[in-house]
Amino acid sequence: MNKRTRVLNALEGKKVDRIPVSFWHHFSGSKAEGEECIEAHMNYYNESGVDFLKIMSDGFFGYPLNVKIEKASDWNKVKPQGKNSKFVQEQLDRVKGINARLKGDCCTFYNVFAPFSLIRFETSDEMVSEHLKQDKAAVLSALDAIAEDNAELARLMICEAGCDGIYMPFQGGELDRFTYDEYREIVTPSDLKVLESAVRESKYNIAHLCAWAGFKNRLEVWRDYPAIAFNWSVFIEEMSMVEGRDFFEGKTVIGGFDNRKSGVLFGGTEAEIKEYTKNLIQEFGTKEGIILGADCTLSQDIDYKNIRYVIEAAKTTLL
Repeated sequence: MNKRTRVLNALEGKKVDRIPVSFWHHFSGSKAEGEECIEAHMNYYNESGVDFLKIMSDGFFGYPLNVKIEKASDWNKVKPQGKNSKFVQEQLDRVKGINARLKGDCCTFYNVFAPFSLIRFETSDEMVSEHLKQDKAAVLSALDAIAEDNAELARLMICEAGCDGIYMPFQGGELDRFTYDEYREIVTPSDLKVLESAVRESKYNIAHLCAWAGFKNRLEVWRDYPAIAFNWSVFIEEMSMVEGRDFFEGKTVIGGFDNRKSGVLFGGTEAEIKEYTKNLIQEFGTKEGIILGADCTLSQDIDYKNIRYVIEAAKTTLL
């Protein structure tokens, strides 16, 4: 079974020859730009041996607001940049370049941030929170404008750049930020505008329920999102892979490893990493409906041989 078939079968909960494995990390400096970024992705793919490649959106964490946000009403001035904008086209060029180099060897998923993350990256968490209190309608208008661009970006990544789907990180669900109803009113519409655009083109879209700040989320706000697979922070949310399979009603789950340097993937020996992998697989109890990965992005200094240890253990663990 080749990598593409293995991953697509896993996403659909079908039979696989072994459990697929994939991890990812950011690229910084010159490796986050142009041809060097394409080369960095290819080097990582070839050296780590992962089953699919998550293409990173490094260099595009913010959104080109093109207006200065000083007061809450300024968010009304944010307008979509459009398909031909530098923001969209430069990302397309990167992904086309990577997929051309891969020649269909594996599945690829492009990282498309939720609009609520982008407005906080571009301004600040504090500003967005304060402006939501002062003029919620204005902030929602900006979220919708950004969602229009990211919805088109997601579509183009699948239809023109050759990705199998998108990998979409969702943020802002921390227990102390919004109530369930507040999140669904304020954030969910722009989340879904992007994700549903991808779903119209491909069923292979992955939801990442991000706990980047180290705080637990209201995972229930994302539970019904139309993704084929879910990835969350097993160690921060304290929800195991088995529990997650039940929580997300049998959908494919991705993860199982702590992404932090305190986890076994960073600090463990070959024997410890392989033993952890074996136990994780045996606890899950089946090879179907699971992909091994991490709670979130790894540090760039991860030793790739540790990733290969996980793959080797996945190949040899019997159920």
